[in-house]
Amino acid sequence: MTQWVADPKGGRDRGPRAVARAWVEVMVRPRRFYRAGVAPGDQAPGLLFAVGVVSLASLLRLALSGETVVGAPYPTFGDQRLLSVALVFSVIVALVAPLVLHLVAALQTLLLLPFAPDRAGVSETVQVIGYATAPCVFVGVPVPTVQALAAGYGAALFVIGASVVHSVSLPRAAALCALPAAATFGIGFGGFEAVETLFSGGV
Repeated sequence: MTQWVADPKGGRDRGPRAVARAWVEVMVRPRRFYRAGVAPGDQAPGLLFAVGVVSLASLLRLALSGETVVGAPYPTFGDQRLLSVALVFSVIVALVAPLVLHLVAALQTLLLLPFAPDRAGVSETVQVIGYATAPCVFVGVPVPTVQALAAGYGAALFVIGASVVHSVSLPRAAALCALPAAATFGIGFGGFEAVETLFSGGV
């Protein structure tokens, strides 16, 4: 269950400025960020951070190309175009994104069990994944090169965060995070499709 700890030991400050500062820090100094910014039992800020990233990416993609964040056209129910867009957007942001984040965190926890004896808990894993989505704001730009770089850097942040928070080496973290990272950044944020488009001659 998602928790919001009022006064966590460590973890992130609250509020829009704190979220913006977290975005900059994890993008620029990820190891330092993950050492100081992830707190036991305080996954709500990381979850809300990821939801914010998905929201911004979705709005950007909608404004630039009229598509969902994964590049699919918004369905229209009846003749209510605006209502249809608002409904699908709300489902993606409020239901799909949090559900996928928790499912990926559960999968990652199972993969860590036999290989990371000093691992942290599920809550910390949710935070690692949530903050790793930071560069995926740019997935909203309908340019395959930008999307591939954003998703790739998100996967790299995921591996770095897992290494720091779960006390495993980078090579081991890369191996243990490969499947969850592929699901989150390759499929969820469209990294695989962007790379495929690049190889087929797109830009």
